[in-house]
Amino acid sequence: MASTAVAVGGAPRPGRVRAFLLRLRSGDEIAHLITLIFASAIFLVTVLLVFELYRNSALAREKFGWQFFYSRTWDPVFEQFGALPFIFGTVVTSAVGLLMAVPLGVGAAIFLAEMAPARVSDALTFVIELLAAVPSVIYGLLAIFTLVPLLRTTVQPFLKRTLGFLPLFQGPAYGVGLLAAGLILAIMIVPFIVSISREVLLAVPVEQREAALALGATRWESTWKVVVPYARAGILGSIFLAMARALGETMAVTMVIGNDPKISSSLFAPGYSIAAVIANEFTEATGDLYVHALIELGLVLFILTIVLNGLARLLILATHRKGTAHP
Repeated sequence: MASTAVAVGGAPRPGRVRAFLLRLRSGDEIAHLITLIFASAIFLVTVLLVFELYRNSALAREKFGWQFFYSRTWDPVFEQFGALPFIFGTVVTSAVGLLMAVPLGVGAAIFLAEMAPARVSDALTFVIELLAAVPSVIYGLLAIFTLVPLLRTTVQPFLKRTLGFLPLFQGPAYGVGLLAAGLILAIMIVPFIVSISREVLLAVPVEQREAALALGATRWESTWKVVVPYARAGILGSIFLAMARALGETMAVTMVIGNDPKISSSLFAPGYSIAAVIANEFTEATGDLYVHALIELGLVLFILTIVLNGLARLLILATHRKGTAHP
């Protein structure tokens, strides 16, 4: 009798079996399984990328260790590799690009979301999104033929005359260099900041604006003191995404940065970035240690980009939840 009770208790209930078959018949379980496989595949690809980069950079990690990150020497002939000039160039060009792109992008987003008529806002947003889709090599070509000559003949001499007492604006005006790379990055990442920040600002509840206007605030006061602070997290998310884009940019930066692995205090001086050195030298790398050093640079850049994109997505998600939450 006891065994009969156990068998009955251990058997699945007919109601559950019937419910599972109904869900299976309607496609719920199949759709759940397929989408789960797709999501798991994306995660698996990311893990495999990190694993392969880590495994194929073993020689460089074993020989140089942490010295790889603060050494300035990059000499393939004597197999001495240090990543500091490339990390410096990547950080400086990204910082210059963000310093110019963030005020312009956020200001344009505020205008499109809060000040411009709906028809004008939609038209300009469409144009901005088209700019975000332009290949980076096109920006590089335009920079070579327009931006670099302008910097060499006009902008850099002017900065040297007016702000030459600062180390940032000293040295010969080559046109190519850290400043040129930062400017082209600013042009490339502005559409990302504008597009995402505009959507975040539009996600702010209308009640917030109406409450500020009802209390006597002007249109600009309502925008600057209520809407923008409410959407601060999402705007920061757009900046993080733009930063990740700037850190990983390759072709446009390679064409205008000068490709010189040196650290200089002047923005006029040529430099090098992580993405640029990988693109330029990977096909020329002959020794195993040379290849592993370049792959380790790729690992550093990959992890940095993934972390920044993840933080940006979390900030944007938090803003949208805040904007759509019900009291």
